[in-house]
Amino acid sequence: MAELALEIGRPVTVLVDRRGRVSTVAAGDAEHCPLPPSAGEASSRLAGLRLVHVHLKAGGLSRADLTSLFLNRLDAIVSVDARPGERGVPELGAVHLAFVAPPTADAEDWLIDAPSDLAEVERGDVLERVRALEEELARADRARDVRRGSEERAVLVGLETGEGALEAQSRLDELAELLRSAGGVVAFQALQARRAADARTLVGRGKLEELVSAAYHENADLLVFDRELSPAQAREIEKATKLKVLDRTQVILDIFAQNARGREAQVQVELAQLHYQLPRLTGRGTAMSRLGGGIGTRGPGETKLEVDRRRIRERLAALERDVDSISRRRTEGRKGRTVGPTPVVALVGYTNAGKSTLFNTLAKSSVLSKDALFATLRPTTREGWLPERGEWGSPVLYTDTVGFIRDLPSELVSAFRATLEELHDADLLLHVVDAAAPGAPDRVQAVERILDQLGLSVPRLVVLNKVDRADPVVARDLSTRYGEAAAVSARTGAGLEELKTQLARVLAAQQGAPAPGGAVSVHARA
Repeated sequence: MAELALEIGRPVTVLVDRRGRVSTVAAGDAEHCPLPPSAGEASSRLAGLRLVHVHLKAGGLSRADLTSLFLNRLDAIVSVDARPGERGVPELGAVHLAFVAPPTADAEDWLIDAPSDLAEVERGDVLERVRALEEELARADRARDVRRGSEERAVLVGLETGEGALEAQSRLDELAELLRSAGGVVAFQALQARRAADARTLVGRGKLEELVSAAYHENADLLVFDRELSPAQAREIEKATKLKVLDRTQVILDIFAQNARGREAQVQVELAQLHYQLPRLTGRGTAMSRLGGGIGTRGPGETKLEVDRRRIRERLAALERDVDSISRRRTEGRKGRTVGPTPVVALVGYTNAGKSTLFNTLAKSSVLSKDALFATLRPTTREGWLPERGEWGSPVLYTDTVGFIRDLPSELVSAFRATLEELHDADLLLHVVDAAAPGAPDRVQAVERILDQLGLSVPRLVVLNKVDRADPVVARDLSTRYGEAAAVSARTGAGLEELKTQLARVLAAQQGAPAPGGAVSVHARA
């Protein structure tokens, strides 16, 4: 190897399996040595391959050497210094040896032996050290499996490209909330600032190495990014990290899949999943068989992901017809409500703002209400009573709708168009805002943007919910900011009577009736 390296003027690298057979010979450093396709598929926790290469310059193992050792889970990496000797016979210098380190919180990713000579390395039993290391790795994995249970542990990755550190951190915190709603556990968070996203890996190769290290030490097998990944980026990141990779859209789709109840919601979720997956089928090959379970793969459409593109398009066409049918049925069902005198108030807002809890209180209903994102997917309409409306009071129809989120995936907006059509026939949109959530104004703007994209001209009224958990000063500032918005707690009942009075005044003003207690100004935008 040394003679060949000196002859061509480049390092020479070989891969040797545990039987001493050479599987690969490459001209170049460790990072340029291709691994056979079967590497890492054995039942062992290491690849079963040792990488040996000759360096033409002294200096020991490079960062690239150690990174290849760690990312590829090699049994060991050996580097031998070589230089020209007398009569053309190369002289071998120091030998450098390193192994993957067991995952402990305060340890490096690798164990590096002190430099020695070739005879000393040959006297040692490298294979025995590898077996001992695998036993230690197995014990560490068993201990962590007991602690982690059945939940998936994830490393979250955020990217800041000029929008500001606070906004980027807010997106990352929201991603953590999404992951928890999907049933995962946040093991580690990383936020990187870059001038622009890396075209191939979003965050760059160096950052990916850090993320793999964090996943190794935190017993995580999932990377979740706060940006939508292109199919090429997802493949490149999976190839570089050998971890399961998801983006924000996939996590949202998984939450929708878990919460889909009834044929209507399941059809729309499956439609959104297939629209997202279709462009990502190209080039996946056998990797499609890896989509077997866990966050990002559940739902009515998961069994359709392994059919070919033609059958998926056929399925999409069938689902589109189903959604059109749902839309027609909903249109017929709304006719009776729109022609009658009973006004319709639709509750809209950011996901987990407490819309369903407020809906249950106003309509004395019992729809599903829980502290989780996207718990409501299917709109529900119930009749309530406003004592302040008219001389003796009168009924009003309340509609609970699906929650919104910033950068709502276009696949979901398209799939849920039949659901969102409910909003066009409402007399008033009650925009429910979580007053206790950090960055509430940003969430209000996100909802307003989506409502504007839907072309809604229905009057909107802001109501601040969860004031029992909010800072009083913040709640007061928000109320002033949104036109003296009512402040309520759907959980405790605080402020609900005032809200009903305000609703009665707004609806009376819309119908031209005398507004009890004074007029209220309602704008097309809150």
